[in-house]
Amino acid sequence: MHLPVSLNSCNVSEEAWPKSTMCDSSSGYQTNPDFYWFEHRVHEIQSEYAGELVRTGSPYILCTQLPGHWRSNKTLPVAFKVVVVGDVVDGTAVTVRAGNDENCCAEIRNATAHMKNQVAKFNDLRFVGRSGRGKSFSITITIASNPPQVATYNKAIKVTVDGPREPRSKTSEY
Repeated sequence: MHLPVSLNSCNVSEEAWPKSTMCDSSSGYQTNPDFYWFEHRVHEIQSEYAGELVRTGSPYILCTQLPGHWRSNKTLPVAFKVVVVGDVVDGTAVTVRAGNDENCCAEIRNATAHMKNQVAKFNDLRFVGRSGRGKSFSITITIASNPPQVATYNKAIKVTVDGPREPRSKTSEY
């Protein structure tokens, strides 16, 4: 969030201005040192899960990295997890949806989980709908908090009937 440098331009007295803001002389905007704490916390969480998590479109939500290509209606190799950096009440519902320009709302089994200690774990997430030839699904993660939080994981997984396989060779063997 960028705030104007001048307090007078906002008609705010210095007493009302948060003490945690400071001026970034290179951009001319106010920055918040809490952002650095936030980045440090994200790195802590990523190291705790040992390279298992990726960032989503929301800075507060991380999720398990999905395989690049997977077979339709087959259980994923590891449980899909959604980790929230901020505070979310235990028991809050988390929903996963998938889609792309060909299949806007792919069928997913076991697409709802509940938060426990800032983590929602989807034990048997299955993509039934197929993403199409050469296409990948983008995943939308919705957390039913107040206000709701939404994150996207773009080009997350390609789902086909036969799953990953060796590419066809260009030379024919007779």
